[in-house]
Amino acid sequence: MAHEKTLAAIPLFSRLEKDDIARLAKSVVPRSYAKGATIVKEGEQAVAFYVIVSGKVDVTKGGEKVGEKRAGQPFGEMALLDGFPRSTTVVASEDTECLVMTRWDFTAELKSNPSMALSMLPELSKIIRRLEGEHIP
Repeated sequence: MAHEKTLAAIPLFSRLEKDDIARLAKSVVPRSYAKGATIVKEGEQAVAFYVIVSGKVDVTKGGEKVGEKRAGQPFGEMALLDGFPRSTTVVASEDTECLVMTRWDFTAELKSNPSMALSMLPELSKIIRRLEGEHIP
């Protein structure tokens, strides 16, 4: 149940039905990262999505810090959809617990329930608009 609440709070999944969230929650795996551990590395093949349950991470691009993320925040969402190389490096800046979902598990869920994809499209559009500099609530 805790995983379901965590996933439902992620904007990308916020429009999904409870049953869809419950199925996704079954495919996440808790992982622990010690302070200083690299969770994902820029340029590596993207195979998973992460939600921080506790702790904090630093996000860098080209060796420069571009942000940080804390409990309740996701990273690697695009890995669920495209599998392209990582655009940033994410390092645990303190001991961090994450929920991890692989691209394979996610796409298997989409194949069995394509309506999930339709529910996520508006949120994907918001992500793209924000990246393009629009101020979207």
